[in-house]
Amino acid sequence: MSTTERPRILVVGGGYVGLYAAKRILKKMRYGEATVTVVDPRSYMTYQPFLPEVAAGSISPRHVVVPLRRVLPKAEVLTGRVTSIDQDRKVAVVTPLVGEAYELPFDYLVVALGAVSRTFPIPGLAEQGIGMKGVEEGIGLRNHVLEQLDKAESTTDEDVRRKALTFVFVGGGFAGAETIGEVEDMARDAAKYYTTIKREDMRFILVDAADKILPEVGPKLGTWGKEHLESRGIEIYLNTSMDSCVDGHVVLKNGLEVDSSTLVWTAGVKPNPVLARYGLPLGPRGHVDAGANLQVTGTDYIWAAGDNAQVPDMAARKAGVENAWCPPNAQHALRQSKVLADNVISGMRGFPQGEYSHANKGAVAGLGLHKGVAMIVMGKMKIKLKGRLAWYMHRGYHGMAMPTWNRKIRVFADWTLAMFLKREVVSLGALETPREEFYEAAKPAPAPAAVAAPAEKAKAS
Repeated sequence: MSTTERPRILVVGGGYVGLYAAKRILKKMRYGEATVTVVDPRSYMTYQPFLPEVAAGSISPRHVVVPLRRVLPKAEVLTGRVTSIDQDRKVAVVTPLVGEAYELPFDYLVVALGAVSRTFPIPGLAEQGIGMKGVEEGIGLRNHVLEQLDKAESTTDEDVRRKALTFVFVGGGFAGAETIGEVEDMARDAAKYYTTIKREDMRFILVDAADKILPEVGPKLGTWGKEHLESRGIEIYLNTSMDSCVDGHVVLKNGLEVDSSTLVWTAGVKPNPVLARYGLPLGPRGHVDAGANLQVTGTDYIWAAGDNAQVPDMAARKAGVENAWCPPNAQHALRQSKVLADNVISGMRGFPQGEYSHANKGAVAGLGLHKGVAMIVMGKMKIKLKGRLAWYMHRGYHGMAMPTWNRKIRVFADWTLAMFLKREVVSLGALETPREEFYEAAKPAPAPAAVAAPAEKAKAS
């Protein structure tokens, strides 16, 4: 970390909003006008809409992450967490991955922490659940599912086999529906290479407390998505929640009980809990309360956007929808980051702030290879697509929304190669414990009994 007498713009979070805001600020800033510092516990940004395809092996995990230092060469990038903020002194406490925490002064603050998985105090969830918020979880889920197939093929215990081949997903929004669609697709392909496993031996279960899935694309496409997943043998239980999952024994509210080695939790998100320690005004659900100009209420030097902010949806309000707020999705995060960056520059120079207003352009979702749903909004007209065409729309939109041309090209290269080469179905579960085999080989051997005996006799005498 360098010291500077220039004003410091501190960006807390290196996700979608943090990355794009910092990049735009650096581009519009005059030479030497300010120092931009980005703090995040990871040194990369993850494009979360592609995590289901990472879990299915359609995209290389390295291609859905963007290294912050490479994209922001003129910024300070600190790997750590901002654990508290003193607004009176304009000082943030940064806790690095190693070493002691230290204070970092700032003049302008951008809060872009994003969201974390929304969980409930369900017995067994912390021990059994697999989230889908980071690339590590996407890789882990892929390896885990393929390992279950390996276990089922290799065991003679029918109970172990049944538990290994039962996959439970909780949450029927975009993350849950897309993940179960992609993973079922991968498992169906992988089963071709196993002697004793067929798709009919596997059991996929999707659970949601709401009365529909894929609410983002509307009721008709949501119904079609549900029917499509069910046609592939996926069981869907709506208006249902999970009571417990201790040791993989899943108990649902509707009375269904199954043993499963795989529990994927995608039941929504919530703002990062650390926001409560920043002393900022928060909304009823823990979001930072921001105005239409993305400035935090009651301040003139703090901005917030993305999943951790409560931002009024001015386009919807102008259309007559009262108390409308921007939903937490990449569509708003990308556009908010641009307005936020411009407002930071304007605030630094004493110019008026601009308002954020964006009309919803629709939503797209992939449900596996060549399968998807899409709702495109063009003015007052809504175009609804399903099947292969919607899948092309999904890939086209997110492929172009992927940050940097470097990553865009790599993602499209993965898709192009997949048209000619078969999907990889190799489990690399050992990646999670890479030193285990070496430790077993290198750990000290126990002393032989013949050597230990004289020492014991000496003690006795």
